[in-house]
Amino acid sequence: MKQRKNPTLTHIHQRSPIFLGCKRDVQRVIELYKQFGAEKFMTRPTSTVSLPASTNAVGSAIMSFANLLRRSHSSFRFRSVMANQVDHSNPITLSRFILAEQEIQGNADLSVLFTSIELACKVIASSVRRAGLTGLYGLDGSENSTGDQVKKLDVLSNDIFVNSLKFSTKIEVMVSEEEEKPIVVQSDSTGTKYCIAFDPLDGSSNIDCNVSTGTIFAIYQRDATSEGGYKDILQPGSKLVSAGYCMYGSSTQLVLTWGKGVHCFTLDPTIGAFILSQKDIRIPEEPKAIYSCNEGNYAHWDRATKAFVDECKTKPKPYAARYVGSMVSDIHRTILYGGIYLYPGSEKAKDGKLRLLYECNPMSFIMEQAGGMSTTGTERILDLVPTDIHQRSPIFLGCKRDVERVIALYKEYNLA
Repeated sequence: MKQRKNPTLTHIHQRSPIFLGCKRDVQRVIELYKQFGAEKFMTRPTSTVSLPASTNAVGSAIMSFANLLRRSHSSFRFRSVMANQVDHSNPITLSRFILAEQEIQGNADLSVLFTSIELACKVIASSVRRAGLTGLYGLDGSENSTGDQVKKLDVLSNDIFVNSLKFSTKIEVMVSEEEEKPIVVQSDSTGTKYCIAFDPLDGSSNIDCNVSTGTIFAIYQRDATSEGGYKDILQPGSKLVSAGYCMYGSSTQLVLTWGKGVHCFTLDPTIGAFILSQKDIRIPEEPKAIYSCNEGNYAHWDRATKAFVDECKTKPKPYAARYVGSMVSDIHRTILYGGIYLYPGSEKAKDGKLRLLYECNPMSFIMEQAGGMSTTGTERILDLVPTDIHQRSPIFLGCKRDVERVIALYKEYNLA
């Protein structure tokens, strides 16, 4: 085939479609362009393709390639990677905020517990920043309680969180993604006791390529009438006392709720303290049209989930697809901008991938406090009563517009 000459650059901000990556995938795209008669839009015989978006042949080639990825036995993963002004003369630190907030005033145990969580997040943030210099990238060589490959930073982050919480003496039971069994803490302290479930380093599979990661936690109050033990933590999310996540990215941000709004604190490295940077965060009244999911699993989803994602892509103004692969990052964006995050069940994994106690529950609690919703498609996430500490659940969470549409589709397809 005769190739056209390379296009001439006519403008310093000129745009161009692009496909780039490993030879296997780019060469397959080129083959599909030829197959669908779109080769006349090719400007190079190797890795760069230029095309008008309205061309039917081009659209067929792109859709064919996307479908090929979805049918792949080793699912491809699709990746895409506000603050109020701070009064620097009188910053509101996390400690000051906790002391001032009416809903936790007088509860010294909870204040002490958050001091331990704050310290753990600072130490993990420091470890993440220095990981490339201290040999903390790479696999540990083992699997965690849920079958994931464990990274070196997973192990370190788990140890940091566990040790910090033990030192607080305010925790009766701990459940970690990295621990097969619950940790029942023996403490001689008196007063209110709490149970906590956490993922010490969410998104760690991306840590080696410097993608943002985070810590997720959920705090439950122990039943004062119980005899103690790990079953104290098997509570529905509706009984959460507090939940939060710490995101380790371009800045370290700690997002918290005590059941009365969502607040964000940003770590100021110059003074070593988390400073209130956003108070009472709410999903925008006019949320952006964004959907976030691992679309490589599309072929294995139920009809309602497929229908929802298809709607997102075929609207007159299609939704934007954004998926980092780190739940903390994807949820943080969804809270700030709107849209929906979904990790549904599938033919291969009916209950999905995410764990109820330390992923679905805390994120759903935060999302609802920010004005959003969360569902399995048929049930409110926070109403689910766990029977196992590592129980999984399908999840759809985000702005009401999108989650309500998912629920409607589940009813329409008689899946409710």
